[in-house]
Amino acid sequence: MRSITLTLLLALSLSGCASSTKTKTPLDILLDIIERRLALADGVALLKWDQNLPVQDLPREQQILAQVREAAADHDLDEQRAAGFFADQMEAGKLVQYALLNRWEREQQAPDTPRLDLKNALRPQLDNLQHQLLAGLQRFDRQRPGDCKRVVAVALAERAGTALHQLALQRAAGRLCDSA
Repeated sequence: MRSITLTLLLALSLSGCASSTKTKTPLDILLDIIERRLALADGVALLKWDQNLPVQDLPREQQILAQVREAAADHDLDEQRAAGFFADQMEAGKLVQYALLNRWEREQQAPDTPRLDLKNALRPQLDNLQHQLLAGLQRFDRQRPGDCKRVVAVALAERAGTALHQLALQRAAGRLCDSA
């Protein structure tokens, strides 16, 4: 009798674990990738602080958008959709950079954290995330929920992070539900 009770308890506890694990939707996966890109904005801001560089770099942004437009077809995306989405990612990253640089200027110092090299560490990660973002956008667009704006709003509200990174995530996802 005791082994039957123990077996039932074990089976119930395991089934509870299985049902509490949420399967990630295309939106969840896309937001995860966006968050990883936004986390890199902190390192970019440190680099710009150390080298006294401006946040805005229009030639680089135009180069990235040209690459995105070119890669759009590989991801079965409309060029305008891909470029608009990626422009939002860059704007969200700049929002983080401006806020951090402003904070450090006010405090007269940046945090004493390890710096990442732009050429060998940051840029390769950003380039890799560019392809992941486009693939994620394509999956999201294929399975876009009917009540898209509400689903995105709820998903954003469930995300953890600093107030700054939450705001940047909202900016990055701001036009996800616009016509593809």
